[in-house]
Amino acid sequence: MLTDSYHRRINYLRISVTDRCNLRCVYCMPSEGIRLLEHADILSFEEIVRVAAAAVRLGIRRIRITGGEPLVRKGVVSLAGNLVQLPGVEDVSLTTNGLLLADYAAPLRAAGMRRINISLDSLDAEKYRRITRGGDIQRVLEGISEARRQGFAPIKINVVAMRGVNDDELVAFARLTVERPVDIRFIEFMPVGTSTGWERDRFIASSEIRDMISRIGALHPVDDRAVSGPAEMYRFDGAAGRLGFISPLSNHFCDTCNRMRLTADGKLRTCLFSDHETDLKPHVRGGSGDGALEQVIAEAIRTKPKGHDLSEPTFETCRRAMSAIGG
Repeated sequence: MLTDSYHRRINYLRISVTDRCNLRCVYCMPSEGIRLLEHADILSFEEIVRVAAAAVRLGIRRIRITGGEPLVRKGVVSLAGNLVQLPGVEDVSLTTNGLLLADYAAPLRAAGMRRINISLDSLDAEKYRRITRGGDIQRVLEGISEARRQGFAPIKINVVAMRGVNDDELVAFARLTVERPVDIRFIEFMPVGTSTGWERDRFIASSEIRDMISRIGALHPVDDRAVSGPAEMYRFDGAAGRLGFISPLSNHFCDTCNRMRLTADGKLRTCLFSDHETDLKPHVRGGSGDGALEQVIAEAIRTKPKGHDLSEPTFETCRRAMSAIGG
């Protein structure tokens, strides 16, 4: 069992396979994009599997593939299959913006993946285009439909709630769960990255979102933390799907945080909101044995901070953009 100095069990690893993305979402990166990593600086799939295998031997049981947009990296399906086959792994999933999902859903399912998260911050085509700076919502909807046909379950739709941007659609998103077997998860707008336009005036607390949605009907809690992670899950009476609320600012879940993140350039981050990183690349490229690599990972976990200070006036936004950390 892999635990940190605060006795939290760490069993979840998010792996970013690229910092590249085919969108420029307003909360993720500036309109001109970010300075991209050189190819030589990005971990190869063989190196990623080696790090993941070391982490699994220490106690990691769940892995999520992220980006940037993970589906833009050639060969990601083979990587997914290799991660699924690691002894001790219980679940491998993926987060995507959905633009390429219609083409990749079937091969990902064949590779052994069962769950998928899709980012979708508006149901209106023009507004979606503005938020993503050019995205085509129809391609995303086709990807979601194909994922359902391929048997992915649950399909989770992630919605970053932003006042004055998409707050007028949150009730409509919630209504989708009444007849459709999807999880709609509302995520508080987070200050990650220095050029993403985060402002407190745009922030909407999960409690306010719940109040908005309660006009549809009573929300009943669903105890599903084992697979829902930080989301507090609810369901309307008789609904086919569920609602989740992820509250990193208003009701942070640091005391139960079970995750760490591997960036595309080999940095291990034990807290999303901390710029402290452990560089694993010298160890996977410099001849360190598997035992030494495991020791480095275990030591990084032991220094995992107790929590973040997002609610404090002195908090400084993380330097890395979310696309460079791994969404």
